[in-house]
Amino acid sequence: MAKSPEEEHPVKAFGWAARDQSGHLSPFNFSRRETGEEDVRFKVLYCGICHSDLHSIKNEWGNAAYPMVPGHEIVGVVTEVGSKVEKFKVGDKVGVGCLVGACNSCESCSDDLENYCSKLILTYNMPYHDGTRTYGGYSDTMVAPERYVVRIPDNMPLAAGAPLLCAGITVYSPLKYFGFTQPGMHIGIVGLGGLGHVAVKFAKAFGVKVTLISTSPSKKKEAIEHLGADSFLVSRDPEQMQAAMGTMDGILDTVSATHPLLPLLGLLKNHGKLILLGVPEKPLELPAFSLLMGRKTVAGSGIGGMKETQEMLDFAAKHNVTADIEVVPMDYVNTAMERLAKADVRYRFVIDIGNSLSATKP
Repeated sequence: MAKSPEEEHPVKAFGWAARDQSGHLSPFNFSRRETGEEDVRFKVLYCGICHSDLHSIKNEWGNAAYPMVPGHEIVGVVTEVGSKVEKFKVGDKVGVGCLVGACNSCESCSDDLENYCSKLILTYNMPYHDGTRTYGGYSDTMVAPERYVVRIPDNMPLAAGAPLLCAGITVYSPLKYFGFTQPGMHIGIVGLGGLGHVAVKFAKAFGVKVTLISTSPSKKKEAIEHLGADSFLVSRDPEQMQAAMGTMDGILDTVSATHPLLPLLGLLKNHGKLILLGVPEKPLELPAFSLLMGRKTVAGSGIGGMKETQEMLDFAAKHNVTADIEVVPMDYVNTAMERLAKADVRYRFVIDIGNSLSATKP
């Protein structure tokens, strides 16, 4: 007979979990494994709320297993390390992002691209190597193999740094891989949300020209004055779109709602690249002619490997890139999810686990 989540492992843990596809989160007692010889255990202090947490708890991707403890933008302080751990010690500031495992031996893993391993293990809602489920960061304690733990730079604020573990690497990796970091380039960012606002900051830190593309004219002042975008384009304004045709070297599309790609492809120069980072529920329409005329590329990118995630954090710390956050207590999480569903956040909720979780114990 299967053991209960509370009895599966020897180390007691407490968090908040969704029990069904209503997505409602409530207090949950469970357990974590003992610290293995290659493991790092840490006390969770903050955890960001990613849009994929909302999709997952409501089973919108059809793969949910309940009870589910979400959260993959997790930061805290090391409390214990295994005997073979070399990079971390007790007291270090660390983080865990979207991954806690992979096969560690395939071509992708050998190339430090664990995120593209066919056997990758996500931080929550997946079977781990031992057959038990993974539970995420809406919890008091976390344990992960050293390979999947990153160091948070000393000068990076923990709460505002947490969302970089998902949103940050999701935009940093394609900027680097597709060559969008060369001075003089003109890059478009579609959507001003959790991903988009961080994408603008990273692109500007690399020294490229950035145009924020949005359906909402009201976001222009925020994009230019606060985030530092060079220009702003209203995608629903035909005149503005026409004037910007053929001006961009690359575009990062962060939008997860269904939207037309044709107008975006029109903004690209010849040989330009449109990179999809969002996950709309329905397939997008892709007219072939818009690619053929100008040898344009549509590609995708998903998070990043562990080596690049550390590189991203170090770059962010050097250039003072953090997420714009609203810190909330644990018992506010269901309200935060409702607001996130309406895009009512600028631009990332972060749960103050360290100061508010224990007070919610039944």
